[in-house]
Amino acid sequence: MSRLVRARGWLAAVAPCAVALALAVGPVQAGPVDYKPVTDQRLANPEPENWLQYRGNYQSWGYSPLDQITAKNVTKLVPAWSLSTGVSEGHQAPPIVNNGVMFVSTPQAQVMAINARTGEILWRYQKELPPELSQLHPTNRGVGLYGDNVYVTTTDACVVALGATTGKVKWEKCVAPWQDGYYMTLSPLVAKGKIVVGVSGGEYGVRGFITALDSETGNEAWKTYTVAGPGDPAAETWKGDTWKTGGGSVWIQGSYDPAANLAYFGTGNGGPWTPDSRPGDNLYTSSVVALDLDSGKIKGHHQYHWNDAWDWDEVSAPVLVDIERDGKKIPAAIHAGRNGYLWTLERSKDGPLSFVDGKPFVYQNVFSSLDLKTGRPAYNQDKIPGINRRAAFCPGLWGGKDWPPEAYNPKTGLFYIPSNDNLCSELAGAQAGTRKPGELYIGIPIDEVLNSLRLRDGVDKSKPFAIGAIQAWDPKTGKRVWQHDFPDSANWGPLLTTGSGLIFAGGTSDRKFRALDGTTGKVLWETRLNSGVTGVPSSYMIDGIQYVAVQAGWGVDAERMLAGINAVLPEERRVSVLPQGGVIWVFRVMGEEAAAK
Repeated sequence: MSRLVRARGWLAAVAPCAVALALAVGPVQAGPVDYKPVTDQRLANPEPENWLQYRGNYQSWGYSPLDQITAKNVTKLVPAWSLSTGVSEGHQAPPIVNNGVMFVSTPQAQVMAINARTGEILWRYQKELPPELSQLHPTNRGVGLYGDNVYVTTTDACVVALGATTGKVKWEKCVAPWQDGYYMTLSPLVAKGKIVVGVSGGEYGVRGFITALDSETGNEAWKTYTVAGPGDPAAETWKGDTWKTGGGSVWIQGSYDPAANLAYFGTGNGGPWTPDSRPGDNLYTSSVVALDLDSGKIKGHHQYHWNDAWDWDEVSAPVLVDIERDGKKIPAAIHAGRNGYLWTLERSKDGPLSFVDGKPFVYQNVFSSLDLKTGRPAYNQDKIPGINRRAAFCPGLWGGKDWPPEAYNPKTGLFYIPSNDNLCSELAGAQAGTRKPGELYIGIPIDEVLNSLRLRDGVDKSKPFAIGAIQAWDPKTGKRVWQHDFPDSANWGPLLTTGSGLIFAGGTSDRKFRALDGTTGKVLWETRLNSGVTGVPSSYMIDGIQYVAVQAGWGVDAERMLAGINAVLPEERRVSVLPQGGVIWVFRVMGEEAAAK
């Protein structure tokens, strides 16, 4: 099965044509590049005209200060250029832009450097991947920039450093054996000369970790496990040797506070999925961990839910923002959880995290209460699937919000969430048996997983009903301000918000990319693209013109979830399988309207 692609199944593999392309395509130089080296100072204080990292800044705001595209002229937004990536599957990475040069990563270990003004390819790199490699999520979530280098992770668990102006390999470091089930998809966090990455592979029974590599050599600076083992103060939260296969994968770039020198990473669920196979709280799974960037030491953590039974990875990094709540100024870490709760934590300069608030942003029937001091949830026992124990629970496997990142706008003061509601799951577990390297080790039969989706009780499926949505919350009050629903469609759309108060997002099964008013949620503009949009949008400016860029390219879990939704919808409202194939789309307002404000 290693070379078989099941379009709507659980496993995906490297396509043979992608391997051939990697052999045929090396760096393709297309003229000189005016490149500005990326420094720590620039990453900490990014220029508005550039988009230098995954979420635009270290705080993970997903915010561009550019305000040329407004509610008044956004209806005149048109494509400036587009470019096919040449590969299929889920395209999730943001276009990263530095001084007019765009870097885009795609599935199948490809990186393209592009003239951000014209769409001309400057160079292209594609790594040759092992033909027998298979993994659950054949995607990539973006490159990191530092100095004159571009850094990308690959699905054979390696980090590659490329010359920013040539695409030539400067070094390659493999951090774990892919044969054992490890792989990587995340955009690297780059700071203080370190390339910080985490590993995927929790469903294969790996032990998750985060590691920092030297930006110049690729040598390991430190390695920190996210599953506590012998010698760790939290080792007692695992029984026996269960920590050895405990999951806790890390597959989304962390946030970073330069003043405190702390990186904040979210972690995945415990493994195997059946909670009775690993008794205990299972730290540091389903948590946020605060790491000292110099040493990798865990300085603080908060576990969003303990002894996970629901595949609720909490890998999205918290958004770092200073808020005022009840007259008190709080350096906050805000996270919309896959478990369906919106969490507000208070950061400290030394690392410890304290609970401020947690409340559901979608329907959730697993938590019976939260401890008001610690935020630790208590569970409804009949909502916990286990070995030979069936249970239905809401939200389902893909959660109230999966990996697509939230956004924060300092001008509107609102926190925006791409959410999914009214979808639940029903599961029963089995003994996981003996782990075999590179094989699934989840303790849930695959047929159970693929057919687990259920509608929330009481939902009338005879007429369109809300699933996906974009929500706006006020962090100062902890209350929802507005919600825009997408009937009959899930929302897998990462969010971008701008200085003019707009929100840009895709994520729905109608293949539309749209702009909304950030204060009201009203859709102001939308256009249908070649494929569904699960890419992270970004914005940049060249020669006084603001651009919005995004990758279209449906696949991975968005496609799997669509299959589940189609199974519960009446036939006349089902969406046919979305076409795959990646395209980079870049939009601008043409003519005099571009200057209208």
